[in-house]
Amino acid sequence: MTALRLGPLLRYADTDSATVWVETDRPCEAEVRCDGGSGDGRAEVRAAARTWQVAGHHYALVPVTGLRPGTETPYRVLLDGEQVWPPPGSPFPPSTIRTLPPEGGAGGGGEAEDSESAGSDGGPGEVRPLRVVFGSCRWAARPSASAHGAIGPDALDALARDVLAGAAERPDVLLLLGDQVYADETSEVIRRRIAARRSLREAPWGQVADYEEYTWLYEESWLDPRVRWLLSTVPSCMIFDDHDLIDDWNTSEAWQREIRATPWWRERVLGGLTSYWVHQHLGNLSPTELAGDELYAAVRGADGDAAGLLRAFAERADSDPAAARWSYRRDLGRTRLLMVDTRAARVLPEPERAMLDESETRWLREQVADGRGTYDHLLVGSSLPWLLPPAVHDAEAWSAALCRGARGPRWARLGERVRQAADLEHWAAFPESFGELAGLLAEAGRGEEAPATVLVLSGDVHHAYTAEPRFAPAVRSRVAQLTCSPMHNGVPAVLRWGFRFGWSRTGRLLGRVLARHGRTGRPPVEWRRTGGPWFGNQLMTLTLSGRRARLRLDRARARGGAGDGNGGAALEKVLDRELDRELGGELGRGPDGGPGRTPPPDPSGAAASTSRASDRAPG
Repeated sequence: MTALRLGPLLRYADTDSATVWVETDRPCEAEVRCDGGSGDGRAEVRAAARTWQVAGHHYALVPVTGLRPGTETPYRVLLDGEQVWPPPGSPFPPSTIRTLPPEGGAGGGGEAEDSESAGSDGGPGEVRPLRVVFGSCRWAARPSASAHGAIGPDALDALARDVLAGAAERPDVLLLLGDQVYADETSEVIRRRIAARRSLREAPWGQVADYEEYTWLYEESWLDPRVRWLLSTVPSCMIFDDHDLIDDWNTSEAWQREIRATPWWRERVLGGLTSYWVHQHLGNLSPTELAGDELYAAVRGADGDAAGLLRAFAERADSDPAAARWSYRRDLGRTRLLMVDTRAARVLPEPERAMLDESETRWLREQVADGRGTYDHLLVGSSLPWLLPPAVHDAEAWSAALCRGARGPRWARLGERVRQAADLEHWAAFPESFGELAGLLAEAGRGEEAPATVLVLSGDVHHAYTAEPRFAPAVRSRVAQLTCSPMHNGVPAVLRWGFRFGWSRTGRLLGRVLARHGRTGRPPVEWRRTGGPWFGNQLMTLTLSGRRARLRLDRARARGGAGDGNGGAALEKVLDRELDRELGGELGRGPDGGPGRTPPPDPSGAAASTSRASDRAPG
């Protein structure tokens, strides 16, 4: 009998269609059956797809169409006609596909009556709130070389526990904002598997080396029983960050040149990008997008193993950012999600250095402009925070200026060493891109058709906080950055102190000293912290109803004591507030109650951004 190795993962769901991803142990036909899921509510919906092969592994992404809008339907997975999911004796409820309501019925369609409506499911004829849960940075298991103390329970596992227990509402979508796997920090179990295959004394030592070893990371991450059930019943949107490949991936041209000179990197990056395409990227696409994807068609139609096709694609994507598009758009009722690739789309050579290449920036602008007035909330997913603590922002801009030669060759060399040693590679380290994003967000929030909120969702920095830019009154939307990290990781005490220091008055003064030395000028937009920093393993939830938005932050707590929560964990509310215009208090005050920076001119007239991610040069 054919076995299910990994999955199922419910990756995509809209009003009448969905996709379900599986890995099997041999070639077969994968089938999804939804009882009573058809448009008339009586017939069974069936969808099937043949598996395709990559490096000896067998996968299928099954598009399910013809579902009823606004319904929740149990589904089963069969391989060659034999049911494999739910497995016999499963302690979990059936996996279901929850479709979005008809147009205007999910997270949009007019003003909610009061602030409580943002958290109410409503009855017939009422708007169904859209619940978006997001976070980043998840160790599935503690790395063998970790120097952290107890890292606490896994927030994703705690969410699954709470949903199963009825203590938390099931999300409508889960956004995983990077570092879903850690190629450079492996657990003791993975290291033992590596040691049985090759020497740990040779590069890349205990890190993963190739596609096969990457598959072990996904098994470790997605086979946890509760997480597996959660991913089978909540649609997920994913984007990579650095650890999906390696720490500080694509920091700079010098970094890239150095790592490409190593004998092991080529196999690592090809395995990393290929495995990301298979396990994460494909599921980000809708059935319509999949039907038009030439690379996917070539992989499905390959005679035998398609690893060669995907390795060639990965080689192109690594050498030329314009060769692939990893960014994508997903419309969730009247909420638009734009997930932006902030790693592979970079332009690294000076002086053209940019977070997003020209094609990527153009794509991003086009997605914001398309159908203005048809969405009430704009969510921009960026694995990296846009707005940092001011001292950190100024340090990154200073280092970028030195590397560009603002103080001569000797300082440029120092700037590069500091940039790599201190991980100075967020939006602030790409000053022109920082300003372009500020201008685009301000532009998105202007005019009669502006959405109610424009929210940048980010992770990476192993703590949570909220921040708001200060735009001119012509920007009608509520613009904010919501940062939530990690789901399951740690942060040393010295970094906790550093993040707090970065928001302090002393930190701001130090940042301005660096900015003057680097001749960076003032940032094109001012901002302030409106909440945090909060530390721990945590998740944020946006509840969107009509033109209202509510933000909640939950931290995972172990039941019955400290440790890593092996005895059980639950989510504990840290923050629950409406995203109205009074979220952060008086606009002219700083986060510590003191005065904020004097605002510079409105950046909404900043240079236009241009943008681009899936295969652009297929085959």
